[in-house]
Amino acid sequence: MNLNQLQYFVTLAHIEHYTRAAEKLTITQPSLSHAISSLEQELGTRLFERQGRNVVLTKYGRMFMQYAEEALAILDTGVRKTKAMTSLSGGRIDIGYIYTQGAEFVPGLVANFLKDYPQMEVEFGFHNGVTQEVIKGLREEKYDLVFCSMVEGQKDLDFLPVSKETLVAITPLDHPLTQKDSVTIAELAEYPQIFFNKGSGLRPMVDRLFKVARKKPRISYMVDEDSALAGMVAQGLGVGIVPDVPAIRSMPVVRLTLKDLQFSRLVYMVTQKDKYLSPVARTFINYVKERYEILAEDLES
Repeated sequence: MNLNQLQYFVTLAHIEHYTRAAEKLTITQPSLSHAISSLEQELGTRLFERQGRNVVLTKYGRMFMQYAEEALAILDTGVRKTKAMTSLSGGRIDIGYIYTQGAEFVPGLVANFLKDYPQMEVEFGFHNGVTQEVIKGLREEKYDLVFCSMVEGQKDLDFLPVSKETLVAITPLDHPLTQKDSVTIAELAEYPQIFFNKGSGLRPMVDRLFKVARKKPRISYMVDEDSALAGMVAQGLGVGIVPDVPAIRSMPVVRLTLKDLQFSRLVYMVTQKDKYLSPVARTFINYVKERYEILAEDLES
């Protein structure tokens, strides 16, 4: 069974005349007769019966007609939506991003894009998660692009740095370390730690800080994202290291500068190499590149 057979069947069912149906379909009458006969053989039943010079649906033809029309309608909707979503003037862009990028960076970027391209009708889909999750979603083509930490050894992905986040230590409001303006990793290591899970892009960076300081952290709890970590710190369950982002500044914790911090956390726009993208997705990615390629060298230095 193929699409043409379904279209021929539905057309003949409406017109009820082989010659006129063939003319409408711009095929020969023998071709139409052969297609209907093949369809009947496959279904194992008669779909039409003669009524004078016309043909009408049998009981089984009427039943099959419901499903055939529904299938063609669904397919037509899919074709129209696909064309609309992949046109030059609009469509859908799915963005994956780590939690810290959801408050300011991604909304600001999208707002500026829509302002600079008012002629485009774009529908955005937003999805957050830890770095490993959004990278997985990118490879599975759930997302057109993602914003996350660097993951080494990904030869099929392009990483473009777009922002830099400073790391800070956070403690409960009544913690002994709040008497200081800044702390070392060694001082922080004296207390129970709230850490990121291993799927987080920040986890290797925090691990590295403790390794450089030659300190082994006493990990009490592990979480996926920054606000959850800060929430646990606020409840006195430990101390932690997080990016200095707006969500953290609004939490009931004390932020302390890290004295021995030798690097910052970079956030990257990540895309797949040699993968088909809709015109509107390519336009958005090129827009991000134009805004940040000039800054890339500075961010990585």
